[in-house]
Amino acid sequence: MSKVKIAIFASGSGTNAEQIATHFADSDQVEVDMILSNKPQAYVLERAKKFDIPTHVFSREAFYQSEGVLELLRAREVDFIVLAGFLWLVPSYLIDAYREKIINIHPALLPSYGGKGMYGDKVHQAVVANQEAESGITIHLVDEVYDNGRVLRQEKVALEAGESPESLAQKIHRLEYQYFPQTIEGFVLGY
Repeated sequence: MSKVKIAIFASGSGTNAEQIATHFADSDQVEVDMILSNKPQAYVLERAKKFDIPTHVFSREAFYQSEGVLELLRAREVDFIVLAGFLWLVPSYLIDAYREKIINIHPALLPSYGGKGMYGDKVHQAVVANQEAESGITIHLVDEVYDNGRVLRQEKVALEAGESPESLAQKIHRLEYQYFPQTIEGFVLGY
C-alpha cells in the first residue's frame, strides 16, 4: 500500500512543521512529501533539510496568478495539504482541487479571534487584552474564507491571573505540538 502524502505550507520558523515531520518520520502510512513556503528566508526551509524533505518557494504572483503550485502538488501525487503557520488566503483553484483535504491550525478557539489579520502573537494579545478565561487551538478544514472551515478538533487552556501574550503563546504551542500531528494522522487515515 502506498503512503498518504502530505505537503506542508509554512511562512515562518516552522516549529509545527518540524513536529509534524518528526511525528511521521517513521510512519509506514503517512509521509511529509514536501514543504512549501512563500518566504525564501523562512526557517522552516532549514528545518526541512534535517528530514531530507524537498522544499519549494513560490512568489505571490506564482500563487495567485498561475496554477504552478497545484501542478507541482499533482506531479508529486500529494493527497493532503497542511497549513502550519501559513498566512496567505488559499486561492480557490487550490481549494477546489483539494476540497476537504486542506487542514489548518489556528491559535484560538474559533470562531473567536479568527479572520484576516488574526494570527500568531496578534491573537494572543487580543485574548489577553479582553481578559478571556480561556483560549486554545482550533484544527479545521480550509475553505474560501479565513478560519471558516469545518472544525476537526479544539483543545482549551485556561488563562491564569497575570497571563501575558508570551506566556499564553507558550501554552498554545504545547497544545499545537501535542494535538496537531495526531489530528492530521487521524483525519488523513480516516479514523
